[in-house]
Formats: sequence, structure tokens, C-alpha cells
Amino acid sequence: MRVPVGLHLDYVSLAEYEAARWADVLGVAAFRATPLNGSGANGIPVAQVQTPLLRGDGGVFEVWRGNEPAASGQKNHVHFRRTENMLFGCIAIDEAGVALERANGHTRSALHEATAQIYREICATLDAERYPHLLRVWNYVPDINGDSRGTERYREFNRARQQALRAGGRKLTRQVPAASALGAAGTGPLLVYFLAGRTQPVFVENPRQVSAYHYPRQYGTHPPVFSRATLLREAESVTLFVSGTASIVGHRSMHVGDITAQTRETLTNIEALLAEANRVAHGAHFSLDDLAFKVYVRRPADLPVIQGELTSALGAHAQTLYLQADICRQDLLVEIEAAGMRPLRSAA
Repeated sequence: MRVPVGLHLDYVSLAEYEAARWADVLGVAAFRATPLNGSGANGIPVAQVQTPLLRGDGGVFEVWRGNEPAASGQKNHVHFRRTENMLFGCIAIDEAGVALERANGHTRSALHEATAQIYREICATLDAERYPHLLRVWNYVPDINGDSRGTERYREFNRARQQALRAGGRKLTRQVPAASALGAAGTGPLLVYFLAGRTQPVFVENPRQVSAYHYPRQYGTHPPVFSRATLLREAESVTLFVSGTASIVGHRSMHVGDITAQTRETLTNIEALLAEANRVAHGAHFSLDDLAFKVYVRRPADLPVIQGELTSALGAHAQTLYLQADICRQDLLVEIEAAGMRPLRSAA
């Protein structure tokens, strides 16, 4: 079997993880009940994601490989591993351990301070290591729909993220990374892991949806900072990162309370996004078959319905990971993200 060229993603079991060869591994996200001790082999950064698995009990590991030797490093709280053109990093900050500061006569919340610290350190790491382009970011926010001094915690997270990115000289619209923000266990830290590169990606929006960074103020004073997808072109391949996608048309949540309809609408959005990505990809023709999916389920009892819809649309052998997590809007019951790689020479 031919080794994939360029960036590559695998979901592996605990046994496969423990038997892995690590020379070309950039980073790992671990989804399991019991955290691993420390980093992976060779100083590989491991993001310990506290969202319960809904299938299997031994743990699943999201392994990102660069297909070339990689070197590890750390800057402040950011653990990272890099190749010539790609960097994987992760950072976790416990809200209980941050120092609260006053701004404009008010003391900022622990969530605000933890978010700001994380994004300041991410920007500083990328500047120091010279990887200027954030490609994909995963955010796991404890109690994401809870209250923070009268404001939903997700909205507080968005405000702090936007302010930190602005202070770091980052764009807030259009040329922004693909991203997801999900609820994590209420007692865990705020966790972010990310991929960055030296090559600017193509930023893709969904024609069925308002760009998230242009959401109206009814969703908060500071809109989310992400693109619906990004495309990374390498020498022989192109990678598509699909942001967390849900049952939203325009800017409104659709099919409130109906898990079947929400799942179908979410898949329709992903298909529309694939069509738009293919329009601008110049040489790669992505389909649902090319993607690995991560599915976040608010209510575990909905899992059989969601699985049935996805099996019907994707087939029984699709690479799919199911996790229990709260979604950024309380009326959304399911969110799906995806990633896929296509070799350029066979796609023309």
C-alpha cells in the first residue's frame, strides 16, 4: 500500500496507538475516559479532549502525520511539533489557575482570561516559529452553554478570542481558519489544538450560510472567527478542513427539536460546502467518500437516529467518530466536522 503524500489523518485504537511509529507524527488528540500520562513518544503533543466517546470504551486517537521527520518544541504552555511547512500545537489552561485582571473598571472572568492567554500564546508561538497561517483550530470549552456573569460562556469565549487575535495582529474576517468550538466536561481545562502552516490556505464559505464572522448581534457582540472550510495545497496533494457544521441556513438554526431533520440539514450543508470547495480547488474533486468525520451529539439518546442518517448518506464503512458534547447553540443537537486529503495528480 502506498504511503499517503503530505498531511494525513487517521483515527486509531489504543492498541494501534501504542504500536505506532512516531517519526512523522505531528500531533495527537486523545478521546478516552482516562487521560494519558504526559506527552506521546518523542515529545509528540497530545491534546487530552474531555468529550466522552459514544462508541467503544478503549479510546480513540486522532493522529496527524506530516509524512516527513518532525521535531518537537514548547513555548510557554504551547506544546508543538513541526516539519518544514507544518506545525501542530496544543495548549490547555485551567480557569481556576488564571489571574483575574481589571479592564475598564471591571474584573474579567476566568474564562475570558484563560481564552485570551491561550490565543496570545498561540500567536506568539506561530510568530516565533514562523508559521504565519492558522489552518484549522479545535476549541473545547467547559460548560459552553453555561452562564458567565450574565453572558453565555460561548459568547464570552468569542469575545476574548477575537480581542486576543486582534491584539496579535490576526485577521478577524475572510482569511481566518476553519474551526470548531464544542462543550467539554465542566471540570476540565479550556483546551485548544491547532494546525498551522507556512503556505496560506484557500478560505471557503458555504453559499447556504452567512459567514460566521458576519453573524448579526443577536448571537453576541463578538461573532465567531472562523471560515466554513479551508483548503491546503501541497506539492502532490490538497487537504480540506471542514469546520464544525450544523443545521444552520443563513444564520438561523433550523428544525429545532427534530434530530432527524437537523442531521439531514447538516449533511446538506456539508455537501454544499464540498461543491464550493471543488469549485475553487483547481485539481481536486472532493466527495463525501474522501472525508473522515467527527460527530458531536448533544443527547446520547439521539445517537441511533444520527448513525442511521449518516450510514444512509455515507455508507457503512465511512471513517466516523461519535462524541458526546454540547453544541455552541443550545437549540442545535448535532454538529459534524470533517477532513479529507486528495492526491492532485489522480484528481485531474
